[in-house]
Amino acid sequence: MLARIAGIILPVFSVIALGWLYAWRVKPDMASVNRISMNVLAPALVFSALASKSFDVGANSGLLLGSVGVVLGSGLLAWPVARAMHAEVRTFVPPMMFNNCGNMGLPLAALAYGTAGFSPMVALFTISNLLQFTLGTWMIDHRARFGNLLRNPMVIATVAGFAFALSHPPMPEWSSVAIRMVGDALIPMMLLSLGVRLFESSFADWRIGAVGGIVCPLTGIASAWLLTFVLDLDATQRGLLILFGSLPPAVLNFMVAEQFRQEPGKVASIVLIGNLMAIAFVPLGLAIALPVPPGL
Repeated sequence: MLARIAGIILPVFSVIALGWLYAWRVKPDMASVNRISMNVLAPALVFSALASKSFDVGANSGLLLGSVGVVLGSGLLAWPVARAMHAEVRTFVPPMMFNNCGNMGLPLAALAYGTAGFSPMVALFTISNLLQFTLGTWMIDHRARFGNLLRNPMVIATVAGFAFALSHPPMPEWSSVAIRMVGDALIPMMLLSLGVRLFESSFADWRIGAVGGIVCPLTGIASAWLLTFVLDLDATQRGLLILFGSLPPAVLNFMVAEQFRQEPGKVASIVLIGNLMAIAFVPLGLAIALPVPPGL
């Protein structure tokens, strides 16, 4: 089991480390790369995974509902922790709810479950992003407007992907291959970008970062584990939901906090330290999620 977990997490953390080393050496400007990732590569990946014939919306409806439960459950469990620390709820709680299911979750799901787990994790990624752009934004700023949401490429790709998943209209093979090729480029790009972002982050607010790094995966795992008893999930779906819950805070939390000037320095520390702590908590999530090999 340990060898299997190591084989899953080491490739992911190795690419993240490569991004960190590249940032240390070159100090790259990732702004244009991140825009391409979010506006081109990610929408292509989302559409390709959802529209593929291997993804069944009906069969995965419980898993999609579970992802919403993990996000909301993590927020409810983190709320009293923020109060106990006398931390600003709008600073601490959103990073506990919205995890790194893109940068880290997608490659981990692919390595742990192969094609059977990749498309469902993409669906969890889209649900988490939609909640962050709506509920998460509203939590930080109640006056935020959502007019631009409908023009977001990720939202458009999500709507189109679910429409194709439900109806499966005919689609030329060459276009499917082209979209899949573009989407496949996202995984290594996101891991490298995460390494660069971690290099640029700060340990200044390490106390709230350390608490957040512990609370995020523990509340996520607890919420996911409880939901596995309520929802009708198969073994792979149960494992994916627990893996989803074990992930650290998403880098996107820092970008949103920076946009709304909601203590971005503290959020950056939560993201940085949380992702470093993922070295311990992701293996814990995988140990719970993965089936025990026969004979053990």
